[in-house]
Amino acid sequence: MSGASSKRILRSTAAAAAAGAVAFAPLAPLAQESGAPLDPITIRIGANSEFTRIEFAGVIGARSRVRREGDQVIVRIGSTAAPDVSRLKVDPPKGVEKVETRAVQGATELVLTLADGADARSGSADGAVYLNLYAEAPPAPSGAAGPAAAAVPVVAQASADKVSLAFRWPNAVGAAVFRRGEAVWIVFDTPARLDLSGATQLGPASDVHWSAGRDHVAVRVAAPAGAPVSATAEGATWTVTIGGAPVAVEGVRIDRDETGKPVLVAHMAGATKAVWLTDPLVGDRFAAVTALAPGKGFADRRRTVDLGLLPTAHGLAVETAATDLAVHADGDLVTLSRPGGLTLSSPSAGLDAAPAGDGFPAQARHPGLILTEWAEVGHAGFPARYRQLQNAAAAEAMKAGDDPRAPVEARFAFARFLVGSGLGYEAIGVLNAIVAKAPNMAGEPELRGLRGAARASIGRFDEAQGDFASAAVAGDPASAVWRGYMASARGDHVAARQAFAAGARAVDAFPAAWRARFGAAHALSALETGDLDAARALLAYSFSHEAPAADQLTARLVQARLFELDGQTDRALTLYTVIGRAPMDAIAVPARLAVVRLSLAKGAMKPADAASALESLRWRWRGDATELAVIRQLGQLYLSQGLYREALTALKGAGPGLYRLEGAADIQADLASAFRMLFLEGGADGLQPVQALGLFYDFRELTPIGADGDEMVRRLARRLVDVELLDQAAELLKYQVDNRLDGVAKAQVATDLATVYLMDRQPEAALQAIWTSRTTLLPTALNAERRALEARALAGLGRYDHALEVLGADASPEAREVRAEVLWKQEKWSEAAALYEARLGDRFKDPAALTPDEEAQVIRAGVGYSLGRDQGALARLSRNYRPFIAGARSKPALSVALDAGAGEGASASDFAALAASADTFAGWVATMKSELRQKTGGNRPAAPARPQAAAAAPARPAA
Repeated sequence: MSGASSKRILRSTAAAAAAGAVAFAPLAPLAQESGAPLDPITIRIGANSEFTRIEFAGVIGARSRVRREGDQVIVRIGSTAAPDVSRLKVDPPKGVEKVETRAVQGATELVLTLADGADARSGSADGAVYLNLYAEAPPAPSGAAGPAAAAVPVVAQASADKVSLAFRWPNAVGAAVFRRGEAVWIVFDTPARLDLSGATQLGPASDVHWSAGRDHVAVRVAAPAGAPVSATAEGATWTVTIGGAPVAVEGVRIDRDETGKPVLVAHMAGATKAVWLTDPLVGDRFAAVTALAPGKGFADRRRTVDLGLLPTAHGLAVETAATDLAVHADGDLVTLSRPGGLTLSSPSAGLDAAPAGDGFPAQARHPGLILTEWAEVGHAGFPARYRQLQNAAAAEAMKAGDDPRAPVEARFAFARFLVGSGLGYEAIGVLNAIVAKAPNMAGEPELRGLRGAARASIGRFDEAQGDFASAAVAGDPASAVWRGYMASARGDHVAARQAFAAGARAVDAFPAAWRARFGAAHALSALETGDLDAARALLAYSFSHEAPAADQLTARLVQARLFELDGQTDRALTLYTVIGRAPMDAIAVPARLAVVRLSLAKGAMKPADAASALESLRWRWRGDATELAVIRQLGQLYLSQGLYREALTALKGAGPGLYRLEGAADIQADLASAFRMLFLEGGADGLQPVQALGLFYDFRELTPIGADGDEMVRRLARRLVDVELLDQAAELLKYQVDNRLDGVAKAQVATDLATVYLMDRQPEAALQAIWTSRTTLLPTALNAERRALEARALAGLGRYDHALEVLGADASPEAREVRAEVLWKQEKWSEAAALYEARLGDRFKDPAALTPDEEAQVIRAGVGYSLGRDQGALARLSRNYRPFIAGARSKPALSVALDAGAGEGASASDFAALAASADTFAGWVATMKSELRQKTGGNRPAAPARPQAAAAAPARPAA
């Protein structure tokens, strides 16, 4: 190994020790696996008596990632060209049993299998990722927590859009929490081991890694770039939340040194230390300054020639390209300096605002605040003032060119004037142009606040929400007022009240018109959350300010709602009627909706007239909570009139664009409830089956998942079977079997499907339904039913022997019925006749008239005994059932069948017409319809009782 290489190894070692690696003696050279340091992948190896060190450097090597899987350490190198690690394979380091490389998608992985008792530690230093390999696991670093008992537990609570990580320290520690690119960094000022076993679910985050140094612990969490970050402490527990709503914290103030030295001083109570870290992905150094609770952060993103300050949820984060920048924490002050002084003279350094031009609108003390004086135009009037500020902004932009650090005060002044004058669209254009020229300005609090206010003032709430969710304005009370205003407009009144409370100290600084608007919006949210006293007080506050007519009517609309809740319906109706005449649809439509609602309740309006009025309102104002309210009222009105299709169509009219609103869930609940009422609770039973089927198909996407949805389909199929719409019933059931069901549920519905197919004389389709739904552990009764259906289908195809094989020794009523049919078709007359007579049991003892099915069985038994020349059995049958001839529906047929002498010398053809009249299939169809009704009426019953039913056969493998 060359002397230069040894020096680089030693420098890496010293840097790693400073970053918290285990101290060790200078490395003795062992091998070097790569070429010059400028190679994309440079692998260096050194060893001492305690461990072997492998470094991965270079443009690609420095971005390697290390993970542990059991006894394997896996280094992922972002190149498909595998590095030369032949020396490692030939002579593995101590504690390593085997070294392998493998190709993965877009990268190469180096896999080191550790021997028993061996250990590995990884980290990064001096632009390289290192791996320390120990033949025996080393003790924990000095000052770190002891083995298992002292590990700091980390517990995660995650949802789809938020995750909270609770670090449960035994004692109070300082912390720094901030975002850097697509990762959130959490740094503590105390060394320890972290126990991440309770943080497996990370919600919107995707990955978490930690490393311990001699004086700190650093955690890196990969998280979406737009997710807000907040940090709070309760006792010794620090909780870091990624996602959700940002939490306002005390701001850290940055000033020049009072002595005039080129030094910056941050005023941060409880600052503990500065920790220098290296980003494992980028490879650059930055400093995190930790501080004790309570939370305090730096909301801005500022940059000087020498350094950059990142927005933080707690503590400070300093980026720099300078190698000699000093960051020193001393009590409540943090100083940032360089040996030759910081470069702070240029106003474009960003920490000192450029002085305002003569007569320019001044910056507000809060980023999201609008000042009354911004709209002042002086004696020359609006056009002259507009041109003056526009020309100054244009001249500044032309002079700046593409310099991202050029002054922007004239352009900001123009934007303030536009926002103050109510020209939101124009203000957005000016502010977007600033960001296009200087992307770093996107982190400026005033730009976020101004642009958010402009967007919110013109109703572009989604875009405004993005501005006000920025960490730059997380602690701004004026921005909190805007968040409350938008939440109230969207119907999220709980969030609105919380936001208005957070911004209470800034409301009175807004112009009078905006104070009136905010007061009315806050009053509405107080009213909707049940705080009527607060609503009255806020309305009085709103009315006390001079506001445009439209804003006064908005407040009156809230007042009418308050009257309604107070029980003063007549007074409320009068006020709603007056407001409904306004030429502004945004105000008139909700007022007219209230008039319809109250008039219906009082009986002063007919439902048909109310429906007509609501239909017109539905198309008059679109896109917000008012449209949702109109749709919901219209749907409920149609349902109450039995106009089911109209109701479902109206409720379904709330398109995807409204799903983000607070009331959208209520619309979906109404749709689900209406569909359930129609097809599960009998609401659609009054419709013709074809109408019910059409309604179901048109809205079938509302069918719930699970047992309720399956029951809906089976109920509808039963109605279709009743009116002989067998094809349609089979289609419904087949969709369930093919797409929605598994296991026992699939077997049950497939059994019904096979029954319908057999009713429709489609034995092949019935067999497919049975065969494709086979499963184990079916109830005994269901197994018997499926065997009988399978045998009936096989008999329908002329496969009589196979049908009897399927039935086997099954003596259930269903099996005996099918067996009789098969024997009849095989012309085994005596055997079939005996089964028909056995099915009748002791029916002859009941003097009541025979049912059509019973008559058919008596006729077939008589004919069978005649053709089988069994005169004794025929005589017995004739003796038992001749008394029923007088009340029979088919007297001649029954009389001939029971005639003991009719069969002498007769052939099957002689009885063909008589046997045809005894149609047992029709009786079976009627029985199946009855059973389907029972199945859709609740729990699936066991096989229905039959006359003199034999004991069920033992359980057999599923059919």
